Amino acid sequence: MNIDVNHHSFNSVRDKWNSILPYCSINTLFITPIWHELWWDSSIHQEDPLILEFHQNEQTLGIAPLMRKQDSITLMGDPDLFDYQDFIVLKGAEENFFTSLLNLLDDEPWSQLTLPSLREDSKTLNFIPELATSKGWNCMVEVQDVAPVVTLPANWDSYLANLDKKNRHELRRKFRRLTTTVTTNTTICSAPDEIQTCMEDLFTLMRKGREGKRQFLTEDHKAFFRALATGLSELGILTLHFLEIEKERVAGCLCFDYNGQRLLYNSGFDPTYSHLSVGLMLKALCLDNSISNGLEYFDFLKGDEHYKYHLGGVNRFVYKISISR
Repeated sequence: MNIDVNHHSFNSVRDKWNSILPYCSINTLFITPIWHELWWDSSIHQEDPLILEFHQNEQTLGIAPLMRKQDSITLMGDPDLFDYQDFIVLKGAEENFFTSLLNLLDDEPWSQLTLPSLREDSKTLNFIPELATSKGWNCMVEVQDVAPVVTLPANWDSYLANLDKKNRHELRRKFRRLTTTVTTNTTICSAPDEIQTCMEDLFTLMRKGREGKRQFLTEDHKAFFRALATGLSELGILTLHFLEIEKERVAGCLCFDYNGQRLLYNSGFDPTYSHLSVGLMLKALCLDNSISNGLEYFDFLKGDEHYKYHLGGVNRFVYKISISR
């Protein structure tokens, strides 16, 4: 097995990364080069990038987007901003890739290797623990979080039929209360020339919500969100959905449409209108819009908030691998 390894910058690896991603077992927005690059460029980092390409006979087998800080190595990214993290590996090349990766890391100076935010269907979970243990390293695999998802049917009526009786009744009741009590409207922002103004409206709604949202909305995080808004709106991936009451924006959802899925990345609402369940209603409308657009999945992403299950979310587990030597 003659596999070569190249160290790369974002510029030198971007095209190869994009070219193999559609042929990997996991293809999600969070492991695209643009997501990594926008995150890296939006703030100052104490880590050093370690981007490795493994190739054989001029064919890229996989890419390891890592970063190093002192004697620790981890997958590149912030688990608070990257709902999923992983290696980018061609289907069928996993064994060669992971074997080569761990052989290379065996010669690197580190004491802690951390691989967070791995989806339950990640091939990393199938290969890394066994290979690490065979080298005598200490390896721990643990559930890090859950990420509820909904498999989308062909139409809204079928979606409602798939909900349990209680949640279906409650959703219909809340829709009736909302539409008969006030004048409502929904808007979608996606054009690059309007997206930054819409992002500021979302920030306002997030700050009005619970304390955790306010604490999460740091200057670094806002800088990353603004970078995402510009970069991903130009690719037609990002949409901002708003629910308006009497022409005032009272709830907002930041979504990404990628690879047949809608990802609900963040949201906020004005608690003045909590009695009308405006946050839940807008998320339901985002689901309805996803069905209308022919998407296959609605991913609520990490977190076990109650509303995700009220809207039919089914848990998908997210794991973390911690290795020490």
